[in-house]
Amino acid sequence: MARKRKPKDAPEAELPMTPMIDVVFQLLVYFLVTIKPIDVLAHLDVFRPGPEKRAERLDVPKNLIRIGIFYDGYTINDTPVRESDLDSLIKKLADLDRKQTILIMCSGAAPHEMLVKVLNLCARHQLSNLSVISVN
Repeated sequence: MARKRKPKDAPEAELPMTPMIDVVFQLLVYFLVTIKPIDVLAHLDVFRPGPEKRAERLDVPKNLIRIGIFYDGYTINDTPVRESDLDSLIKKLADLDRKQTILIMCSGAAPHEMLVKVLNLCARHQLSNLSVISVN
């Protein structure tokens, strides 16, 4: 099969772009005008609280024990405690309820060893519901 060659003086084929662009713009305008947007907000399943409900105040749990760690010593529920009595008091608290919440409030000026000691005592007496916060 032999390929036919174009004559050298034959005009080159051109594809006019202007009519194609006009058609594309007309289609774009047609779709923009005829589209019906779906009201998404009307079809959402949102359960909002009624106006009669009030925000409930968060109360402190009944079994919350606050252990304070400060530079000069410890406190349990804002009562100063000597370091020698700390182990026996945490053991008594653990014997009452091992699932009670222990809030450990550690001062930024307190040495790190004091916090580690309290955490070790809580672990030794199987108290696992611990929260540690930093106080000034």
